[in-house]
Amino acid sequence: ERHFENAMAVAQFIQEQETVATVTYPGLPGDTSYELKEKYLPRGLCGVISFEITAGRKAAAPWLDALKMVSREVHVADIRTCALHPATSTHRQMSDEELTAAGISPGLIRISVGIENIQDILADLAQAFEQMEG
Repeated sequence: ERHFENAMAVAQFIQEQETVATVTYPGLPGDTSYELKEKYLPRGLCGVISFEITAGRKAAAPWLDALKMVSREVHVADIRTCALHPATSTHRQMSDEELTAAGISPGLIRISVGIENIQDILADLAQAFEQMEG
């Protein structure tokens, strides 16, 4: 329950950011998988969210570097919040064109939201977005 509650708050917060092009999270009304989530997981789901930074790779990697509390890790479903930028980690060997052909945006970031205090998570994300804007 805490993963879902926190993830919903994070997804909604990210969705409000001007520097974000898209947010993918089945808990959000309007997500392409929302109806399936409602049908099969009506009480909630995991905390994995993906979103795309509008400015692409050049902005996504520094945003991730700006995080202080959120861990920069590859795994998901931990009790701690983790974030990953595939273009500079798991798929770093691929060019932007190869990433796009594989269905991965160069500005894509994946967050696995943990069960920490939601205000702490949101504060860390907010300060990273502020650094990107400033």
